Amino acid sequence: MFRWLLAVFFAVFIIGILMPKLARKFNFGRLPGDLSFRFRGRAYQFPFATTIVLSLLLTALSQLTRFL
Repeated sequence: MFRWLLAVFFAVFIIGILMPKLARKFNFGRLPGDLSFRFRGRAYQFPFATTIVLSLLLTALSQLTRFL
């Protein structure tokens, strides 16, 4: 149990560090279908298209690992 918790912690930590760099490189958050607007000095972002694309990629990856 402790090993799984530790593994999940490190995975989230690494993803948290790499995600902003990958988002800039692959233009995530700026796809057609992602909404962003400013209201009273605050920026709001709703990355609907990015969420769908990442979900499809992770689903495909999990399906591939099932067959290996």
